[in-house]
Amino acid sequence: MSRRLPPRHVDVEVEVRYAETDQMGVVHHANYIVWCELARTRLCLEAGFHYAEIEKRGLLLLVTGVQLSYRAPARYGESVVVSCWVDRLGSRGVTFAYRISRCDLLLATASTEHVWVDAASRHPTRFPAELYAPFAAFLPDGPPGGAPTAALR
Repeated sequence: MSRRLPPRHVDVEVEVRYAETDQMGVVHHANYIVWCELARTRLCLEAGFHYAEIEKRGLLLLVTGVQLSYRAPARYGESVVVSCWVDRLGSRGVTFAYRISRCDLLLATASTEHVWVDAASRHPTRFPAELYAPFAAFLPDGPPGGAPTAALR
């Protein structure tokens, strides 16, 4: 994953809390996933849809995979920035990418894979048409030209 951020992304600042650290004052690895969720839900909001609103529409965005690479530790008392953007759009899913940093120091990179699920049936469903363009705006190269289905993989 590149150290550069795409033009359209969201940033969430997180102050490392004592409860997130181990005995050495280093952030426990599981907390990075929680921080990614904070950034992902902020991206949904900036795309125009609070995640609670998406659920009210009868849709869920189920996590199907997580990848996380650590580069340097975050410690109690520090503030980190979690950046998030859309890495890939699929016919039924989306992949988000993350960069976690402190000042100019890269601490971790991550990605999460998700599939759209109908809340009532719990079955995968196609990418909701009304959500496609707002999410596509957060792709590294911006929204694809032409019909939305042209960018689906």
